[in-house]
Amino acid sequence: MARSFVNWSGSLSFTPAEYVEPADEDEVRAVVLRAREAGTTIRPVGSGHSSSPLVRTDGILLNLDRMAGVLSDDGGLATARAGTKLKALGEGLYDAGLAMDNLGDVDYQSIAGATATGTHGTGIRFGNLSTQLVGVRLVTGTGQTLDIGPDDHADLLPAARLSLGALGVVTQVTLDVQPRYELRRRAWCAPVDWTLDHLAELQHTNRNMDFYWYPRSDRTQVRTMNRTDEKPVERGWPAPGRPQRGWADELREAEVGPTHRTIPQHRDLRFEEIEYMLPAEAFTACFAEVRRQILDRHRRTVGWRVLVRSIAADDLWLSNAYGRATITIACLQNTSLPYEEYFRDMEAVFRQYGGRPHWGKKHWLTARDLRPLYPCWDDFQAVRRRLDPDGVFRTPDLARLLEEEN
Repeated sequence: MARSFVNWSGSLSFTPAEYVEPADEDEVRAVVLRAREAGTTIRPVGSGHSSSPLVRTDGILLNLDRMAGVLSDDGGLATARAGTKLKALGEGLYDAGLAMDNLGDVDYQSIAGATATGTHGTGIRFGNLSTQLVGVRLVTGTGQTLDIGPDDHADLLPAARLSLGALGVVTQVTLDVQPRYELRRRAWCAPVDWTLDHLAELQHTNRNMDFYWYPRSDRTQVRTMNRTDEKPVERGWPAPGRPQRGWADELREAEVGPTHRTIPQHRDLRFEEIEYMLPAEAFTACFAEVRRQILDRHRRTVGWRVLVRSIAADDLWLSNAYGRATITIACLQNTSLPYEEYFRDMEAVFRQYGGRPHWGKKHWLTARDLRPLYPCWDDFQAVRRRLDPDGVFRTPDLARLLEEEN
């Protein structure tokens, strides 16, 4: 049946020719084979949190919500069905005495959607969520089911762990997990110059650290998280409950809890977002220019803060952190306010400093712009042609991202 789709922020809406919710892998395979025979396209969709039009299609939109749940846990590995939401995954792992290594700010994404787009949290020792995958099971464009992992089709793993849904329909993933643990979150406000001066120290002496910059007040909120079973190395700022006059006007300690309840943040207000991943060494100069332009040109209309996080380098072919330690800058804007002029100005700055756009957020780059940013771009395209030779997953928006015009 045809059914309209609207993403989380409301900025993307379309009506596919068909909307399907398969209950198992056999039904997924049947849909793929039917689409291949009919010459139509398929796009798998998760929770719809992405701001980019990755899932837009005039063909078949395939929702995996019915394919959810933790299937098994064995030592340091856990296997989950692709449609499992991160919140449910966290609870399922917790009940089994396990936890993921790191998470992002939201937990209503599906595990397949989050990893397909390079969703990330923060922490200089932690990669994005895709790096926690050690195995991927998918149905290719020819209807073949592939188990991709260290022992099977290992050559495909750097592509399949972060694939934009371009290689097939992921039906389940295997995660590298660890014994469950608890985190203590702390947050305080400080002048932006203090935060920038102490940024490296904060990043290296805390398990997780990020900060918000508020353009209208020109101040920051710093957030740190550390395991309760490890003694934190905390220097350069006051102990909880004892604000230090002159820089911190608020200091609070959030409730201690397991990682899947401590890291994600509840979002009542909807927003649009652009986020670029920058080489760590370019952050200082890039942020200075972002700050200057916002204060000079956009301060009156910017209703939201700017978020700064960090990601460890990895070797996934389409990862925004491929081959380099990364610091990210994300600009957010209320859905009720205009964003395009603001975001385009910021994108020009990010590109000047070698930034790569987040796949699931607003940007205006095409394959011609993106190819030079990814050293293994052509390797990914070769895998894509191998697993989807007939273009079952080749929608116009995906082609714009992955294929250069002649």
